[in-house]
Amino acid sequence: MRGVKSFCYTEKMKIKLLSAGENKIAEIIAREVIIKNIQDSLDLMANVDARFIILHDYNFESNFFDLSTRKLGEALQKFSNYQVKLAIIGDFEKYPSKTLKDFIYESNKLKDHLFVSSKDEAAKIWRT
Repeated sequence: MRGVKSFCYTEKMKIKLLSAGENKIAEIIAREVIIKNIQDSLDLMANVDARFIILHDYNFESNFFDLSTRKLGEALQKFSNYQVKLAIIGDFEKYPSKTLKDFIYESNKLKDHLFVSSKDEAAKIWRT
């Protein structure tokens, strides 16, 4: 994966454009929560010129990973509707839910929404 360019989206968030083969990937670099609700997901997609987006688990409000809130599923559905693939980087062992672990397993099999430990892992999967 090689860097294409970086630019600031907001004062708190930077977007680094990368490539993996023919795919343009936007890595969102922010230390705080930027996805608090479904509208934030839509706003992000509308303002990022890439079909592949990488976020970190800490960029999501913590209750997104509680599947009973339905927030994660609804957000991923929006990404699917707009044909944007999403990779979420994190250590998902810290979430104790078996249901979430099953959800992650199934999502990773389909390769549209990835739950991975690094951007290189996401790029490798998306390159194929």
